[in-house]
Amino acid sequence: MATVYVNDQPVDIGSEKLNLIQAAQKAGVLIPHYCWHPALTVVASCRMCLVEAGERKPDGTVVMQPKVVPACQTPARDGTVVRTHSERAVRAQQQTLESLLLNHPLDCPVCDKAGECTLQDFSYRFGRAESRTIDAKNQPPNKPSIGANIALFTDRCIMCSRCVRFTREISGTAELQVVNRGDHSEIDIFPGEPCNNRLAGNVVDLCPVGALCSKDFLYKQRVWYLQSQKSVCADCSTGCSIFVDNNKDIVYRLRPRENPRAQGSFMCDLGRLNYHYVNSAERLRQPLVRANGVLQEAEWPAFMAGLRQRLGEVATGGGLVGVLSPFLTCEEAFLLATYLKALAGSVQLALGPVPVHGQDDTYPKNRKGQPIDPVRFTIRAEKCPNRRGVEEVLRHFQGAEVGFDRVLQDVAAKAVKAVYFAGAYPPGPEPWLRDGEADRLSGLDLLVVHDLFASPLSERAHFVVPASSYAEKDGTFVNHGDLAQPIRRAVRQPPDCRTDGQVFLDLLGRRGLLHAPTLRAEMAATIPYFSKLADGHLDELGVVLTAP
Repeated sequence: MATVYVNDQPVDIGSEKLNLIQAAQKAGVLIPHYCWHPALTVVASCRMCLVEAGERKPDGTVVMQPKVVPACQTPARDGTVVRTHSERAVRAQQQTLESLLLNHPLDCPVCDKAGECTLQDFSYRFGRAESRTIDAKNQPPNKPSIGANIALFTDRCIMCSRCVRFTREISGTAELQVVNRGDHSEIDIFPGEPCNNRLAGNVVDLCPVGALCSKDFLYKQRVWYLQSQKSVCADCSTGCSIFVDNNKDIVYRLRPRENPRAQGSFMCDLGRLNYHYVNSAERLRQPLVRANGVLQEAEWPAFMAGLRQRLGEVATGGGLVGVLSPFLTCEEAFLLATYLKALAGSVQLALGPVPVHGQDDTYPKNRKGQPIDPVRFTIRAEKCPNRRGVEEVLRHFQGAEVGFDRVLQDVAAKAVKAVYFAGAYPPGPEPWLRDGEADRLSGLDLLVVHDLFASPLSERAHFVVPASSYAEKDGTFVNHGDLAQPIRRAVRQPPDCRTDGQVFLDLLGRRGLLHAPTLRAEMAATIPYFSKLADGHLDELGVVLTAP
């Protein structure tokens, strides 16, 4: 086992291939850095991570190198000695920061990055207290149209080149480049090729300062007002781990959360920007009951009593089908399936429509837009987060998978008299119900629609239940690779709404509020597929349910 000495503290790095920044992190020591990122190649251009390095000889003597070295480019080997707080290392850090700040504008009060800017943080922790700059700052013009969703504040750029390397190594589209030389160097796009690839928003996350900003988030909130909740993107079956940044029950942005078991360090713009429906004023906000041919608002106690009574009546007569969408959590699907099957053994369960758009989109790509190996990121064509989890619940209770097309066929054959449609589908480029399908369900004795927004189907329903988005509830999503990850409530649902799981608990007659770990353990004890979740608590990186 290899041992590295960080500020005289021994650190066992085992057989891992690490650089000095990573070795120091294991010791709880921060070596400041800008250009280095674990998912990108090493260029050692910012010089912020300069440290003293040497080697401990077998006789115990230490021989240090005569000059400071970049920690990002120096491998950690057995016996390596690192000094991050020595006089030479501290002086190198101060000089690097002074150089970076020579032309950096003092516009922190209006910069979107203020509060999470490493230039601010490192200047405070490792820089000089006073500036010696007396010359006018170089202020090149900004580039607000570098991309459809990205603005470049050129004078803030410290030329770490993270964004350039990302577009060449991860997306492969290579729109960004460094133009000019020396202190006139700037980030720019190739003429006529704006940075509009589907992963472009990641350059904003990668930028350590406020040079690259998201137009979607620009000037919307100060980051110190935001609360961040760990969750999972619901836009496709990749299941990217994310942060949901919110304030006062409004979601303001989504950011990728590093997870080597899921998507790695990044996320696509399709998922990043598809959160506005959570804040939409057009969402269903009250339970609705059809009376005299018209949908009318109802109070929850009377609504639930009437819904429970009608479901019981149609279930005993046969012909009731529960349609569970792949946007439900595993716990919600488990509760609803438990309730419907308890009404009568003849109740059928089916999987709701699975939205699929095109084919899987892999990155990086070459200059012709063709995917190349090795694949670094995949945007899945399957635009739902939990098909695998809901399928396993249905397989346990139903014994076989039944699709929505089969439900439509049974409705046409008059074999189905009632449908409970648990949807929670977000708006998308294509409606989740094809033309005419809502009309085919309009003649049922009972139609219950549980969804986020009004739709042709809800307009024909007898009971309409307002649903909750993924940002408003706790539970579990299972991605395409059987990785179970926890989602956690970031914001409260609209007033007078209940979460989907709470509605299902009320239908079951269970008292109390939904507690995801308890339900997770109950589900694991019932369905073997979820057995690895038996303790109820799920690591934030998730668990692969089918792994040995």
